[in-house]
Amino acid sequence: MTAHVTPMMAQYLEIKAQHADALLFYRMGDFYEMFFEDAVAAAEALDIALTKRGKHDGDDIPMCGVPVHSAESYLLTLIRKGFRVAICEQMEDPAEAKKRGGSKAVVRREVVRLVTPGTLTEDSLLDARRHNFLAAYAEVRGEGALAWADISTGDFRVLPCPPVRLGPELARLAPREVLVQDSMEVARQDAVAEMGAAVTPLSPGSFDSQSAEKRLQDLFAVGTLEAFGAFSRAELGAMGALIDYLDLTQKGSLPLLRAPRQQTSSGILQLDAATRRNLELTHALSGGRANSLLSVLDRTLTAGGGRLLERRLSGPSTHLDTIRARHDAVSFFVSETQVRDDQDALMRQTPDLDRALSRLALDRGGPRDLAAIRDGLAGALRLAERLDGIELPPLLAEAREGLLGHDDLRDQLDAALVAEPPVQLRDGGLIAGGYDAELDEARKLRDEGRGVIAGMQAEYIEATGVKSLKIKHNNVLGYFIETTSTHAEKMLAPPLSERFIHRQTTANAVRFTTVDLSELETRILNAGNRALEIERALFQSLRDAVLEGHDRIGVAARALAELDLAAALARRAREGDWTKPEMTDDRSFVITGGRHPVVEAALSKSGTPFVANDCALSPDKDGAAITLLTGPNMAGKSTWLRQNALIAILAQMGSFVPADSAKIGLVSQVFSRVGASDDLARGRSTFMVEMVETATILNQADDRALVILDEIGRGTATYDGLSIAWATLEHLHEVNRCRALFATHYHEMTSLSAKLDGLTNATMAVKEWDGEIIFLHEVRPGAADRSYGVQVAKLAGLPAQVIERAQIVLDALEQGEREGPERSTLIDDLPLFSATPPKPAARPVKPSEVEDRLRGTHPDEMTAREALNLIYDLKSMLGD
Repeated sequence: MTAHVTPMMAQYLEIKAQHADALLFYRMGDFYEMFFEDAVAAAEALDIALTKRGKHDGDDIPMCGVPVHSAESYLLTLIRKGFRVAICEQMEDPAEAKKRGGSKAVVRREVVRLVTPGTLTEDSLLDARRHNFLAAYAEVRGEGALAWADISTGDFRVLPCPPVRLGPELARLAPREVLVQDSMEVARQDAVAEMGAAVTPLSPGSFDSQSAEKRLQDLFAVGTLEAFGAFSRAELGAMGALIDYLDLTQKGSLPLLRAPRQQTSSGILQLDAATRRNLELTHALSGGRANSLLSVLDRTLTAGGGRLLERRLSGPSTHLDTIRARHDAVSFFVSETQVRDDQDALMRQTPDLDRALSRLALDRGGPRDLAAIRDGLAGALRLAERLDGIELPPLLAEAREGLLGHDDLRDQLDAALVAEPPVQLRDGGLIAGGYDAELDEARKLRDEGRGVIAGMQAEYIEATGVKSLKIKHNNVLGYFIETTSTHAEKMLAPPLSERFIHRQTTANAVRFTTVDLSELETRILNAGNRALEIERALFQSLRDAVLEGHDRIGVAARALAELDLAAALARRAREGDWTKPEMTDDRSFVITGGRHPVVEAALSKSGTPFVANDCALSPDKDGAAITLLTGPNMAGKSTWLRQNALIAILAQMGSFVPADSAKIGLVSQVFSRVGASDDLARGRSTFMVEMVETATILNQADDRALVILDEIGRGTATYDGLSIAWATLEHLHEVNRCRALFATHYHEMTSLSAKLDGLTNATMAVKEWDGEIIFLHEVRPGAADRSYGVQVAKLAGLPAQVIERAQIVLDALEQGEREGPERSTLIDDLPLFSATPPKPAARPVKPSEVEDRLRGTHPDEMTAREALNLIYDLKSMLGD
């Protein structure tokens, strides 16, 4: 038998059916409640109690809930665990519902927002120094395009993107959520998800280019998009899908997006996902930002500057004029330290204009967002005044101009707002006194009413003789008179009962009212409510004024970020003694005294100096320039390879570089094949992953590319690996004709330098002493004569018996290669490992007289004279 469904549960089921793919946060008073499967999933994800409420179809209804006031922390946990959340609010209070439909009426509720990874705006849900991109990918007649937006800042861009470029571009942007056509192959959707983004399939209608064009025109209130650029059908489809999804998730309250900006892949240094991962640009291989290039580079003081730094590092420029302009901006702050220090002091007080503006546009902002706009514009003016009269490089001069032009709005906000507004609008008290006469009058009545209440309380104490009498207030009774229960009999008896009207008796108190108190309450409540109403209206008018000037505010936010970033890079350059690179339009690559920024920073913590090295890759007009690097493991080959790739990336993002000098011809692509790991989820071995990444490099690298390859072919048999590495090096030289650094243990390949004009040999210097090896970490011309593998194994702690056996086998193999017999014969002739007897234990040696004397010595207790005498004594014991 089917149980009766209550009106409330019927409403819940109806709303849930419309949002089946999301957890439904169903507002009930001060809690968001979840039921059925939602409750089970949320209770497990949030580690909260799962209870039950009523029955449905004869079964208990699972239920859990979270407080409204702390919902944001729970939302963050759910989003990070891959859930989408529909926020269902009460659209009327219970009293209104009762008037509308009687005692059994259900409060009207609606979903006001769909929270997804790409649509977050709250500070508590976001990393202030990272963009939170929502991306959309569209394909129309074989053409692809990628659009992305950060609704927390308003940034909105689009890029032509063929399918083969989708992975690298997603790796660059690192979006939190990607919208795709639901017809996209599952394998491709899985590939997108592997980039770390949530994948949201949408119907073809969302990507329709004709409908998309109309959506964009409506959003930006224009009759044509020509002023923004000439967009392809694929670009329109991607942007339109993004707008359609925002309209769906924000329930019509579209964010304040800036006009879309077209980008081209030709203007950005190309870095594929494997290269970004191997070079640890923004995230370390171990996970997180610690020990990444970004972590040692970031000296920005504002959230906007931090986001701009990550964007520049993720997508360095390939435009020579742009790069040089950025270097000039950094140079200014390197030399003008006092100006930089003054700017830093102002920057530390500058709030995040972009995100405050976005929250206000989405009607999620509060009084403190208005204060952030006020303080940010005030800081921008002070900074512009500090830079006034100084000869600035073009990039900084343009940024200074962007800080100006906000006088009217800034003055309006300064006059209207108190110094420290409340967090919530409902708390009141955000508007400064003297700004609005009507508000001042309402506040006066409200505040004087409180004084009258205090006077009335004193009067009642005198009239009753009850010194503990208090006038209090709550939301149920309003204002009331309260006495302790010990005075109840006196208050309830004539003549006091004629004036004091009994209202409520509790366990420890009795509550009363009077006619005078009720009349005063009406006046006070009306005044208080009126003051709040006026403040709400004024808040709305100030919000409208801010949104009206959003374009200029956005310009100021970008200018502040530009100034912050230039000063931060200058600060980092002075800290690390970095140098300004010379950027050229040829293909030169000459680094003197180059260093790995992350390794150097790590070593500096222990006081260990980093050994700097040079690198020279200067090809002829049409040729290649490749350095083949040999040497033992742990000598620093991988560090040298990586540091030169990082120097190129730093230079083209606009930073100084960790080197004594650097001359770098524009690099179009950086490819890195360093390190190795398997990909079990896709059924790929370590060697297969290596070959896929190598194939990508050989198929895509052009003559402007910089390629670093480490130990190609080591994951298979020796001769197979050697042949693959040999052929790869020849292909890079003859076909790709690029600049490359190629590290290998195959010493046979060093002979290629005699055949390939653009190939030079280099090796890691090693010193042998007393049977041990010392790594000098120096790159020198020439080739290594051996790999020192056995010595490295010894350093790693392999048992001595294994090391000795390995040396025997190595000597036999090397002798066999010199004399010519088959390896298998040699190995067969070697005695079996299991038959190798352990070396007999050494007989104990009687300690010498010198050793006995030293063991009985305590240096901390000796004077200088006693120590000198001890040396003479020891010398005489040796008999010399």
